[in-house]
Amino acid sequence: MSVVVTGARGMLGASVVERLAGDGYDVVGVDLRPGDDRPGYRHVTGDIRDASVLGEAMAGAGAVVHCAAALPSYPVEQIQSITVDGARTVLAAAAAAKVPRVVHISSTAVYGLPDRVPTREDYGYAPVDPYSRAKVEAEQLAVAHRDTGAVVPVLRPKTFLGPGRMGLFSMLFQWAHEGRNFPVLGDGSVRIQMLHVADLVEAITLVLTAPASVANDTYNIAAVEFGSLRQDFQAVLDAAGHGKRVVALPARPARAALGLLERARLSPVYGRLLHKLMADSYVDTRKATERLGFVPRRSNQDAILQAFESWRGRAEQATTTNGGRTSQDPWRQGVLAAAKVFF
Repeated sequence: MSVVVTGARGMLGASVVERLAGDGYDVVGVDLRPGDDRPGYRHVTGDIRDASVLGEAMAGAGAVVHCAAALPSYPVEQIQSITVDGARTVLAAAAAAKVPRVVHISSTAVYGLPDRVPTREDYGYAPVDPYSRAKVEAEQLAVAHRDTGAVVPVLRPKTFLGPGRMGLFSMLFQWAHEGRNFPVLGDGSVRIQMLHVADLVEAITLVLTAPASVANDTYNIAAVEFGSLRQDFQAVLDAAGHGKRVVALPARPARAALGLLERARLSPVYGRLLHKLMADSYVDTRKATERLGFVPRRSNQDAILQAFESWRGRAEQATTTNGGRTSQDPWRQGVLAAAKVFF
């Protein structure tokens, strides 16, 4: 079967391409960034909002895995355009090409800041910012596409990590590598569930092959084994080998200060993340286990430590920031880069 993967040069898309090509699929990747063809893989350079690009990529395809989307760090208008308009164009192209199965990668951000954990798939949409609103709109488009007769699995992953993941985590990795303590809001006892990218890719392969009656549904995807934020961050500091510790910051003053810095565009820490770091955040994955047979093999710490080791292997490149255009790029730390002298 031929499978089209959007966002094929991103962290998730590249992992999906590697897995599917290794499993014997004929894979067509679509991405704004150029890529090289190789056995089992053909690359199409172009924008997911360009119907002609997608028409070329999807001709004869048996499935699409739609990974491409904007990050929370993007300007609001780009978040809306890439995530929502991009999904609309991908789904329309899939309908025109009569692709029978479209896997839509959504996010647990659609729950906003849920007041119930573990959060189940039936919690309902509760977006709180432009990013989560766009993820909701895109997911709604995907669900509506089921009315065309296509099978449309929707996966809602938690924040996924693994080799090559940078983004905001590059700040933790850099501070740990330099031998600095690292701050958390409050005492760090909140439980923040994450996910290894390889486990997300496994879930994608499961919904590609599952019977339509099983695949045509919505699933939370996340690690089962996870602890507190303090434990996960301390594991990185321990791996760095400098004997540094996680440092508690008074929660309310720190959150207020970071909120002001974000509004002044002096900090990459966005509002929803600030709130997430103050309360337990984890989802119920039993539905994926019971219906798909999804069993994550890696813990939070496995994911974050592999991401750190990957960062250390390319530390020189990682410390030269380029704005965080993808999850594989380190984010600009803004004024927080100066704050590290206090830790």
